[in-house]
Amino acid sequence: MTTNLISSGTSAREKVNLRRPDVMAAVQEQVESHYRSDIVDKVRRNGGIISVNDTTVRLAKQFGFCYGVERAIDLAYAARKVFQDRRLFIVGEIIHNPEVNEQISSLGIKNLTGRNKQADISELQPDDVVILPAFGTEVSLLEQIKNRGCQIVDTTCGDVMSVWKRVRKYASESVTSIIHGKAEHEETKATSSRARGDGKGHYLVVLTLADTDYVCDYIRHGGDKAAFLAKFRGAYSEGFDPDVHLKTVGVANQTTMLRGETEEVQRRIRQAITDRDGALEAARSFRFFDTICGATQERQDALRELLNVRLNLLLVVGGYNSSNTSHLAEMGEEKLPTYFVLNASRLLSANEIKHYDLHRKEEVVARDWLPPGRIVIGITAGASCPNNLIEETLIRLFELRGIAREQLEAAA
Repeated sequence: MTTNLISSGTSAREKVNLRRPDVMAAVQEQVESHYRSDIVDKVRRNGGIISVNDTTVRLAKQFGFCYGVERAIDLAYAARKVFQDRRLFIVGEIIHNPEVNEQISSLGIKNLTGRNKQADISELQPDDVVILPAFGTEVSLLEQIKNRGCQIVDTTCGDVMSVWKRVRKYASESVTSIIHGKAEHEETKATSSRARGDGKGHYLVVLTLADTDYVCDYIRHGGDKAAFLAKFRGAYSEGFDPDVHLKTVGVANQTTMLRGETEEVQRRIRQAITDRDGALEAARSFRFFDTICGATQERQDALRELLNVRLNLLLVVGGYNSSNTSHLAEMGEEKLPTYFVLNASRLLSANEIKHYDLHRKEEVVARDWLPPGRIVIGITAGASCPNNLIEETLIRLFELRGIAREQLEAAA
């Protein structure tokens, strides 16, 4: 593992190595006690398939915690152990999973931002420790924390930082970043703030292919600037002018988007630039690069493979505000009945399941979801979902089929 030297916002504070062997041994024991699953581990070793009586469950080959998530959680737990006598804070949620964030809170780490805010940045003192989440954080917020003189524990995922490097380069070359992502997502906000560069760079965030087509039409033909700015309000940089800042563009993305959709965003914008400028000039006025997270892609590929098997239904387990998990649910919905559930508690009975409706953006109850007779059920989870939640979902699912935990454990 990479050694993490954690520094403060000021040069005066000594750097601290959170990955000392003694610290990490204790951290691993604690983390495994919270998130590990013997049943899931056994099923994975058996090819990802478990059958009892007339019920078969197939797990996707890749699901659950990725390296970046594991690293972020390890660093948060390590910070608590190393800085036992100091106050610890975190910027927002460390990842998008409520159970994991509750565990972080139970360690005495207070949230500085977001819906579950517990403290204000104005309360920070130089002896405090502030953890940056796996998504990273906005430049302006980071500067505020540094100015308080706090010790900073940065758990930002390396894939996210690779995107930051690229959009900073775009900004230095007066290239506007068109970011495929969710404008309100923490990662996209952090990336957007880096796309300003030294303050002269610009960005525009597009979420859907319909958004992309609107931008492409403006690139080709121009249009009503006021209408453009109204449509994308909250999704572009201060001072952004589509008549000026769409001349030279570079595409980037939130790392957890669907690869195929990001590639289509790239293709459509490149074609629009080519139609406007010609192929020779387009080679200079359009840039792009691949910034889909490797773990996100592995989970999408694994689900695609699972969906080629005959299944009666699919369960997707994870936090509802998790972008990569939501995309797995979208993929499932295109093929078969799919239920996006927070955890095992949403499997109410064999007749009812409470799941997240991606279109209505709320939990709904579906009835007659679990067919009688011989069935095959697929299960996957996003990169922010721990194995213990998969285990609990497995146990509850088999329970609803009249199969006790003891039978499940014997079959695993």
